[in-house]
Amino acid sequence: MSSNIRNFAIIAHIDHGKSTLSDRFLEITGTVSKNQLQDQYLDQNPVSRERGITIKLAPVRMNYKKGNTEYILNLIDTPGHVDFSYEVSRTLAACEGVILLVDATQGIQAQTVAHFNSAKKENLKIIPVINKIDLPTAKIAETETELYEIFGFKKEEIIHVSAKSGKNVENLLDGVIERIPPPSDNSQKSLRALVFDAFYDEHRGVVVYVRIVDGKLSLGEGIVFLHSQKLTKALEVGYFKPFLDKKESINNGEIGYIVTGIKDIHLAQVGDTVTISNIKNQISNFKPLPGYKKPKPMVFFGLYPRSTSDLVHLKEGLFKYSLNDTSISITSEYSSFLGSGFKVGFLGLLHADIVRQRLKNEENLDVILTSPQVIYETKENGQIYEPYMDLTIFSPASYVGRVITICQKRKGTLIDLTYFQETAIFKYEMPYGVLIKGLSSELKSATSGFASIDYEVTNYRSADLVKMDIKINSVLIDILSEYVYRDELQKTGREKAEKLKKVLPKKQIRQIIQAVAGDRIISRTEIPPFRKDVIAGLYGGDRTRKDKLLEAQKKGKAKMLDVAKIDIPQDALFSLIEK
Repeated sequence: MSSNIRNFAIIAHIDHGKSTLSDRFLEITGTVSKNQLQDQYLDQNPVSRERGITIKLAPVRMNYKKGNTEYILNLIDTPGHVDFSYEVSRTLAACEGVILLVDATQGIQAQTVAHFNSAKKENLKIIPVINKIDLPTAKIAETETELYEIFGFKKEEIIHVSAKSGKNVENLLDGVIERIPPPSDNSQKSLRALVFDAFYDEHRGVVVYVRIVDGKLSLGEGIVFLHSQKLTKALEVGYFKPFLDKKESINNGEIGYIVTGIKDIHLAQVGDTVTISNIKNQISNFKPLPGYKKPKPMVFFGLYPRSTSDLVHLKEGLFKYSLNDTSISITSEYSSFLGSGFKVGFLGLLHADIVRQRLKNEENLDVILTSPQVIYETKENGQIYEPYMDLTIFSPASYVGRVITICQKRKGTLIDLTYFQETAIFKYEMPYGVLIKGLSSELKSATSGFASIDYEVTNYRSADLVKMDIKINSVLIDILSEYVYRDELQKTGREKAEKLKKVLPKKQIRQIIQAVAGDRIISRTEIPPFRKDVIAGLYGGDRTRKDKLLEAQKKGKAKMLDVAKIDIPQDALFSLIEK
């Protein structure tokens, strides 16, 4: 019965305790035995566990008895970092309610607000929860006031828990049952299932995560994906316990999976609607479920193998990864400096770093990443347009001056500044490009680590940009080329040349570093060579012999300069990224 089902998610700012709370739910409901349970149980990816952050949504089905009634609780754990907001938006469309979790020691942060707004947009029931109440630094009363002033929650609505110790977590489970509505009873309707995630299994093809909105789906039934018109069979259906648990059917209101056998994940897109294939002829009259806006990569890196022999391996690794992460874009590109490689689009810097680490761990691929770039639009008249974002910053009020100074320097326009207790909330319009050039780390540094941000790319605006290139010994290092604001060209060129001078190792040849814009040299510096004292063993005698040795050394250096390979260590590249 759908009346006994509750579909919900946990949403919160990063590191506010989502995964720990999920662990307690699994323990209390007996879904995972205590001796099998480990921290961050739903975060099965090694990179996620190593970093202590959720990077992928994870559903689990739990059975929980309240009174004499047994309930099915479908929880979807979500990421908290802004780079993975798309995962959260997909999750919310599969739920009727959410737990909004706030750390009592940190209070409301940027992603707390962003996730709250997303949940309100979906008309979901929101349960406010304050976590980490047992810590000596917990500011419970202040956090309650924030929840009231910012979101309008009444004190009696708020549940206090310690996810780590389990205090009041059973009360929260009861609250989920009492406050979050069950799914609508659409069991008599034709099947409509929303695809909210998918992964590729090389043996069984695409496995889709679905929310059954109408009807039911039985094992072996023919199905069709409405968007791609792909016909296939439900080779296996079941639930997440939390691993795949095969069943005979998945029913109205439930969350489950379908093994499709499809070999191309792009034919089973997230946001598509699945229905029974025997009504294919009626598809034109069949209303699909509202889907999702496809995420648009906003930051691009060049990915190159350290050895040219690994190019095919890198291509296979990226393709394999893209089967389980359709938000990345991949195109071939060539660098005169690094050779053949790929231009890969990501949702953000963390997303890119996660992919790099997974390629290293899972494919044993050590790749070179170039400096990050955003995509600019160039009109027919040559005018360049850059992406702009709406930026929200949360910071202790004592750092307001520092935050404003940084944002003004980064070409930000202050739209609003409000105060809640000791917290300042800034709303800025700002070029997106500054985000990938160290804005977040600069704000963290200026606020002793307390600032948090959320952003949304909104539009493109005209910008006075100039392409700046870097040359070493007249060789163009194309992977270091970038667009720079005209009024910052001199400063940026000088800083980049000097930084490169500091990080490049000395060689036996002189290295001349230039920042250039067109034919104009913006900045020039050089790294002197190692110099062997070839006349050290000569004492007295004719000067002619010394001059011959010095001349021979000079010619050798000149010859070496012609054939020397320009090499930039990966550490040097990363240091140039961290501006």
